[in-house]
Amino acid sequence: MQAGDLEPPEPQAVSAPLTRAAIFLMVSVDAGAEQTAKDLLADLAGLQRAVGFRDASAGLTCVAGISSAAWDRIYGGPRPAELHELPVFAGEKHTSVLTAEADLLFHLRAERLDLCFELETLIMDRLRGSVTVLDEVQGFRYFDARDVLGFVDGTENPTGGGVNQAVLVDDDEPFDRGSYVVVQKYLHDMQAWNALNTEQQELVIGRRKLSDVELSDEEKPADAHIALNVITDDEGNELDILRDNMPFGRPGHDEFGTYFIGYTKSPAVIEKMLENMFVGSPPGNYDRILDFSTPLTGALFYVPTADFLEDPPDAPPEPEPPAAATPAGTSLGIGSLRRSIRS
Repeated sequence: MQAGDLEPPEPQAVSAPLTRAAIFLMVSVDAGAEQTAKDLLADLAGLQRAVGFRDASAGLTCVAGISSAAWDRIYGGPRPAELHELPVFAGEKHTSVLTAEADLLFHLRAERLDLCFELETLIMDRLRGSVTVLDEVQGFRYFDARDVLGFVDGTENPTGGGVNQAVLVDDDEPFDRGSYVVVQKYLHDMQAWNALNTEQQELVIGRRKLSDVELSDEEKPADAHIALNVITDDEGNELDILRDNMPFGRPGHDEFGTYFIGYTKSPAVIEKMLENMFVGSPPGNYDRILDFSTPLTGALFYVPTADFLEDPPDAPPEPEPPAAATPAGTSLGIGSLRRSIRS
């Protein structure tokens, strides 16, 4: 970088390390409360610092995402190129879910749940009366990063420099260094799952349960979870996403779940995974895990850079109303109408 060049915008903490605790908060913004939401998003980093300073070693972070519909209401103007409503994927047996009302996602992470709880409290103090909470999940690390099905989750996450390469947009100025995130809340039928023996469960997932070693191509069924979640480009290169899934549950209510959250530079990668899972690849060869796991929510968000949230560009001006009819011979006095276009 040459002297005098501007520093690149700072991403939100998308690539923060996996933690022991997380909170996933999804809300819709009430009509007329868009400025309240915008102001909260601008102050989010400051709120995070105020809470995180109490224990810097706990690594408190909060990532905020904005949906397609909310983007136009809150920011207006130019849009991230791939921001859209998450499609619904309907197969012969299973169908994914779209939470169409979802406007904002807050993904809070730390080694201590109390820090996440405190930051969420401050966020809701600012938004209360302005948003409707659609979903709120407290996640926890389960043993050695396993889901409640008993398998290690997130083994194939990219590492090192591959993380930013997988999750940061790099071809959509002025939205470069932002990211996209897809979330889904799944509930598991543990009675049906536990009725399988270990070898049968391994064939559903595509890994050994104890060692976390992937099954060989000869052992792995075509409808195994892993087999249908490997996405490649036209040259055969595997396309990575960053998963930060968390188990959650209430055993007293027979509730056992996984909160899927995947960050990516292009939502097309995750959407292809979901198509493979629900529709099948080829169609009909759906992901066997769906026989035991039911999606309850689903949404796609764009994650702006931290700089964008703190100092968003001005929205384009509203178009001027048409001039009223004026009697003949009277000067109209109409100035030039300018349209502000951001590239």
